[in-house]
Amino acid sequence: MNMQRWSQRLWKEAEPVYSAIMAHPFTTGLTDGSLDPEVFAHYVAQDVHYLRDYARALAVVGAKAPTLADTAMFARHAADVHAVELSLHDTLLPELGLDPAHLAGVPVAPTTRAYTSYLLATVYSGSFADGLAAILPCYWIYARMGRDLLARGSSDARYQKWIDSYGGEEFAATVAQVLELTDRTGPTLTIDQDAAAGAHFLTTSRYEWMFFDAAYRREQWPV
Repeated sequence: MNMQRWSQRLWKEAEPVYSAIMAHPFTTGLTDGSLDPEVFAHYVAQDVHYLRDYARALAVVGAKAPTLADTAMFARHAADVHAVELSLHDTLLPELGLDPAHLAGVPVAPTTRAYTSYLLATVYSGSFADGLAAILPCYWIYARMGRDLLARGSSDARYQKWIDSYGGEEFAATVAQVLELTDRTGPTLTIDQDAAAGAHFLTTSRYEWMFFDAAYRREQWPV
């Protein structure tokens, strides 16, 4: 019998992806100050588009959650996306030369569209476990990044502000709640259900790398 928690098994599969994210020049540039501000501006603008759909995904997962307490947790987290993370962007966007009022005019980039479309399709059409696994990397990878980058610090105040928001205790506590639910869910799954949900976790983990990479390239639609 496998005594590993479900979250541990999921992370083991995605750990090479996380290592690739931490080695990416986007990430290393956040701490050494070498990241082009225009690249970071592209990232922040795309992240606002992403988070709007991510909040919807959280709401759908919450609607399928096993207990009322779990539903309430995801409802709070969906609200927090708007209240906390988008307020951070409202601070960062002007500093990066972007007008929050005109953000809707910034086109949704291909990778952003692909990632959010995959998320929404999975949470709507899949089981609760499928949806939970699909939304989990965004929580967990950002918490790990925040923790690891906080230890390094940044020479750029704008990047430090971003790092602080994800490396703080409040966000870590939020992610811990979701991981507790993850480990409560794992033992209820059949082998096939476990494999299907694990595939979603790995896919969205890869999308996290792609999202940073697309921002680094300032990705546009090719035609």
